This record gives sequence, structure tokens and C-alpha cells, in this order.
Amino acid sequence: MGVRLATGTAADPEHTVFLNELHELVRSCNGRVPALLELARGLGRKLPLPQQGHTLQLWQALATLGAANLTAARIIEPHLDALAILDQAGQTGAYPADSTWGVFAAQGPGQQLLATPAGDGWSLDGLKPWCSLADDLSHALLTARTEAGMQLFAIDLRHPGVATTGRPWAALGLPAVPSRGLSLVNVPATAVGGPGWYTQRPGFAWGGVGVAAIWHGAATALARRLHRHCLSREPDQIALWHLGSADQALWSAKAAFQSAATVADPIAADTSDTPSADMPALVAARVRATIVSTAETILSLSGHGMGPEPLVFEPEHAQRVADLELYLRQDHAERSLAAHGKAVLAAAVAAGAGEPPW
Repeated sequence: MGVRLATGTAADPEHTVFLNELHELVRSCNGRVPALLELARGLGRKLPLPQQGHTLQLWQALATLGAANLTAARIIEPHLDALAILDQAGQTGAYPADSTWGVFAAQGPGQQLLATPAGDGWSLDGLKPWCSLADDLSHALLTARTEAGMQLFAIDLRHPGVATTGRPWAALGLPAVPSRGLSLVNVPATAVGGPGWYTQRPGFAWGGVGVAAIWHGAATALARRLHRHCLSREPDQIALWHLGSADQALWSAKAAFQSAATVADPIAADTSDTPSADMPALVAARVRATIVSTAETILSLSGHGMGPEPLVFEPEHAQRVADLELYLRQDHAERSLAAHGKAVLAAAVAAGAGEPPW
């Protein structure tokens, strides 16, 4: 079933039906990459873009993907994110309608991807780490270094100068979504925004919340399994504590999404009256921190509450646990929270009074 992120509001029956149908459609793909890429193309034409009045519905769809199958979510979300980025850059119609996209922005130690002007465009040379599913996609947005700083570029992954490199994927989590390096030699590229634009645009923060919605969806699926476990027998006080703790964590997460959506959508139209404490990066960091905490709490509660049996005898449950544990490592744990604390202090200083935001 779909995942709704609204708290204390009446459900939209039509959207609820859509989420439930999406959940079943994803499951029917059985983790097959070609089928999921075809679904990604269809959802790219159907789902709303962020910051255009329906951001919460987009996050609910992403959460539903995460609840249904994390492999599907890991394949589809970057495609949707790339379409949103291209829209924000005014380049939506510049690529084939049947293209499939990845977003590769990770940096590795000692590894550099360099962009140099070439005619009317750019040429890319060097190495890029952590390029998920690059062998199966048609296009990618990736960051490269220019003389003016880091900049985002679009490339055709089928160019002969593009090749996968590095160690093979050995993870137990998300095994169908290998994330290897790319080697690029004289690869033509198109600039998407100017130097620094990729991370400075408001959409960068909301894209991170979209990933968190997927984590929330997977945590919801684990909590639903815990709920079924409690219904299958007479729960003792500890089992009830597990269930109550799971409900509290998921409710807090849903409230965070709902609150953030009210900030995300007006920003598309007007930022002049947005207080510094509610700027996109800070709000997004709050949501991501909340969801990471929620997901890790649910992982712990489901393990403590149900013991080893589901992990041993239920392949879907065991795979979801392995997938979510790996997927959560896109967050930088204590370093993310330290960066968040720095942003909280900076917002207070910017406001002039140095008052705490709570």
C-alpha cells in the first residue's frame, strides 16, 4: 500500500488510489532494471516537479517507491531528480523523451573530473566515482571542475569515451544497483547552470528531502511488518513499547515532511519574505536528520521486536533491511549533524539577535 505523509488532514481519495496502484506496479517489476527504467520514464512524465505546489505529493510517491522496493526507488529517484534539475536550468526539452538519467555528484580522494571549453560546449576528462547503474542509463548529470569552480554538466553515457572502472560492486544491499566509477576521455558535455549553481539552487536542498522520503518509505514497510508481528500473538509490554516507539518515530517523520512542504512550495514563487531560519538548506537538513533517526530507530525496533526469524526466513524483509542500511549511508551521520549545527548557529547570527530557533 502507498505511503501518505500528511498528518491530521483528510486523505485525497484519488491520490491515495494512485499511491496504492504505484506500490503494486513497482512490486510487479520484481526488481528488473529494464522494467524499472521504463517505469521511471513514465513517472517522469506524470509526477509533479518539486517547488511547484505539489511537493508533498511528490515525496509521497517517493516514499511509496521506498516502501515497495528500495531497488526500484534507487533507480527511479535519480531520474526524477535529473528531470527537476533540467527544468530548473531551463533545459527540459533538450534531450530525447525516452532518455534515462543518473546524477553523479560524488567526489573521491585524488580523483578529478576536469571540464575544458571545446568549441561551443565542453569536454570532460578524468575519473568520477560512485556512478550508480551507469552501464544501463542513457544520460547523466555530473559535476566536474572548471577554472571557475565546480559545475554541472550533461553527457550521453553511450559516448565511446565513457567506460566504467574500479572495483566491482560487492554489497549485500542494493545488489542490482552497482555503483562503480566512470572514466571519461574527451567526452562532449553541455553545461547545466553556471559554476556553483548546482548546489546553490533551492532545488538542491529539496532533492535531498526526496531521498529521505524513500528512506521513510522503507522504514514504514519495516514498521508494518512489526505491526503484523504484534497482531500475530498476544503482545507483552515490551512488544507494545516497540510498537508505540515505532508509531512515535513515524509520526514525527510525517510531521517533518508536511512542515517542510509548506516551505518548499512558496519558495518557487517568492523568497523575499522567507526568514533565514526557514531557508531551504536548513529545513532540508532538519528533515533529513529526522528521517535518518526514524529509519535507524525502526531498524532497531524491528530487529529487537521480531528477533532473527524474519531475517532468516523472509527474503524480502532481509533484503529490505540490507538495502536500507546501505542506502542510509548516503547520509554522513555525525558529520551531517555537525554541519546542521553549524547552519543553526549561522542562521541565528544572520538574524542579528543570535536567538535560538526553537
